[in-house]
Amino acid sequence: MKIINKFYPHALAILGFVLLSLIYFYPVLQGKQIFQSDIAQYTGMAKEQNDFRASDHVEPYWTNSAFGGMPTYQLGAKYPHDYIGMIDDVLRFLPRPADYLFLYFLGFYGLMLVLKIDPLKAFFGALAFGFSTYLIIILGVGHNAKAHAIAYMPLVIAGFILVFRKKYILGGLLTMFATALEINANHFQMTYYLLLFLLILSGYFIFPAVKEKEYKSLLYSFGVLAVAGIFALGANATNLLATAEYADFSTRGKSELTFNPDGSKTTSNSAMTRDYITEYSYGIAESFNLIAPRLFGGSNNEALGTDSKMYNFMIGQGVPEAQANDFVSGMPTYWGDQPIVAAPAYIGAVVFFLGILALFIDKRKIKYVFLSGAIVALVLSWGKNFPILTDFFIDYVPMYNKFRAVSSIQVILELCFPVLAIMGLQSFFKLEKELQWKALWQSGTVALGAILILFFSKSMFSFSGGSDSYFLESYGPGFVDALKEDRRSLYSADLLRSGFFILLSAGVLWLFIKNRLASNTAIIFVGLLMIFDLFFVDKKYVSGKDFMSGREVEAPFQEKPSDVEILKDTTHYRVFEVSGNLSSARTSYFHKSIGGYSAVKPRRMQQLFDYQIAKSNMEILNMLNVKYVIQTDKEGKEFPTSNPNANGNAWFVSEVKLVNSADEEMKALDSLDSKNVVVVNQKEFEIKNKAFAKDSLATITLDSHKPNDLKYTSINSNEGLAVFSEMYYGKGWNAYVDGKKTDHFRVDYVLRGLQIPAGKHTIEFKFEPQVVKTGGTIVLFSSIGMLLLLVGGIYFERKKNRGN
Repeated sequence: MKIINKFYPHALAILGFVLLSLIYFYPVLQGKQIFQSDIAQYTGMAKEQNDFRASDHVEPYWTNSAFGGMPTYQLGAKYPHDYIGMIDDVLRFLPRPADYLFLYFLGFYGLMLVLKIDPLKAFFGALAFGFSTYLIIILGVGHNAKAHAIAYMPLVIAGFILVFRKKYILGGLLTMFATALEINANHFQMTYYLLLFLLILSGYFIFPAVKEKEYKSLLYSFGVLAVAGIFALGANATNLLATAEYADFSTRGKSELTFNPDGSKTTSNSAMTRDYITEYSYGIAESFNLIAPRLFGGSNNEALGTDSKMYNFMIGQGVPEAQANDFVSGMPTYWGDQPIVAAPAYIGAVVFFLGILALFIDKRKIKYVFLSGAIVALVLSWGKNFPILTDFFIDYVPMYNKFRAVSSIQVILELCFPVLAIMGLQSFFKLEKELQWKALWQSGTVALGAILILFFSKSMFSFSGGSDSYFLESYGPGFVDALKEDRRSLYSADLLRSGFFILLSAGVLWLFIKNRLASNTAIIFVGLLMIFDLFFVDKKYVSGKDFMSGREVEAPFQEKPSDVEILKDTTHYRVFEVSGNLSSARTSYFHKSIGGYSAVKPRRMQQLFDYQIAKSNMEILNMLNVKYVIQTDKEGKEFPTSNPNANGNAWFVSEVKLVNSADEEMKALDSLDSKNVVVVNQKEFEIKNKAFAKDSLATITLDSHKPNDLKYTSINSNEGLAVFSEMYYGKGWNAYVDGKKTDHFRVDYVLRGLQIPAGKHTIEFKFEPQVVKTGGTIVLFSSIGMLLLLVGGIYFERKKNRGN
């Protein structure tokens, strides 16, 4: 009976998380799926990979349908012995995206229990974290990997706290499995931000231990964390090794070029410029939308009603009511510093108020860890608006310059403040009545004072957005004036809204002080206010209207007449969609494309576009075997154009142009006769001959084409140098001539070259990444080790408990 009494509150909490996850995303119960823009792009990118996996029951690890060819390591590749992934699948048993919402709740609840929060308060704290607007929005747009990684953050933090509290077995096991799941989520930017917070957390425990000379316990803690970390990394070795290997090949790696497309000299060899890294930077004043959602207009697609100034302006211009109503349903009211915002990063007015309460009354010094984490995250999210700190991190903090959209570090703040809020709520009910009143007065003054200061500061803001000049030119000053008035209205309305929720929650606590409410009743009321505050803001941006039939989500792109026309050609070729500028995965869904959609696209293909294709160098399209170019006419209608000069799948050349650097490689492409001349960087690849006797009757025929296996037949009366219109990737592709492995090399900046003996030969390219084999072995042994540690940990814990 004691065991039941001990665990039933947690069972009820978990059941509540399941129900609330399904209620919020209720259309999943009708078999519908949420349309996520980023996932639609992923579906386009991964179609060839998924189709091949289904038909051949083999993992390709390479796709030819995007960017001319690239590894699938960041496209959902399935690796051998991924047992951590299997555990994750068990935890995410709900339909998507309810599964991620459930993980938010579950992970934060675990952290609350480690911080010794009562189950009821921990339950509401988990809901406050999970319903934080940014966390819901990323589910709406399809940042699933980001949501996945965020969900496991609280459990990793909980494990660290237990270890430093000398609960080595429980803390070590939790840290090991939570960290393994965190890494398995495969969003290294979020994991990196978590590591920054863990440094702050570790410092909190290390400083007093050193001060008290508790070196032995500190050594134990470091040892346990090191073992946990090693096994967590080992259980994800394949993904980590493959990602690290590919990183140098991607836009996240260093560029070999020392000049820009316009000919000017580059100032950095990083493919990610400072401007690109900080493009999404929070405005300093904009950060106050954490406590008042639409302080800076909300989003770039905000719904306004018939009482808006814009609606009245449209009616005044003679626009029919139905059309005006439709027009104001998605207005660009956002006027902050970021290019595009889907919704404000709102943590909740009640959460803010209770967090302030914690700073006044909670006696646990660990609150300063979460306060510090929130402050550091906030300041770093300002990016280019706070260059002193941002430039320091970009220049000197390892790996910080590998990630863009610095504003997303606010996820740490969005984790820390709900922790502070629940700590404040729990501490409040432990105070004497006199101290409760004092704490309520102090925190209410600060929270409402911030709202009042912002309210009376309204006249300081211009309410002008970055796109207003475009609207002024396109629609006139009346349109912009109406838009600004609506922005002012949203500013005032949401400040009043936040003030109202703070007053209501303070009022509930005041009723408790006056003995008019029982403690649990007061907790439930405050918890409901906290959730309703967030819930209704979330529903403005992600709701049932975003769901559609599963068939529509699984096949997000429909064939256009241009696709139908191109697909009549059943040979192997590539397609270039001009309007996509290499940034759309739609073409990859139907064709072998030189474009795609990825944050880690192949660097050399992007450079080929920037330096050559964008300058209308058709010879580059020829050597990439681009047989069709999709263009758009003045009316926006697409039409395909055939390129009769495409080089085909492979061809022999007669001359080799040797160069000594990447710069010379790129410049040599400016006037390259790709059908006869090939460019080779002799600093990287050794080639014996500079000239070859090209037989006019020589042929290379593509006989078999799979993502990871290409077979050709070559016929040539002389030894020849062949160029293959496939992307060179030396970390996995192997060439075989008549079954014998033969060296191949990079030519023409991105393609494959191979010297072929005279006569008739069978040539095969196989993608056989050693990194997958090595990683799989490490994963297997690490997983066995984790299992042994788990069994041993359970044994010793039970033995210790029996001894007590």
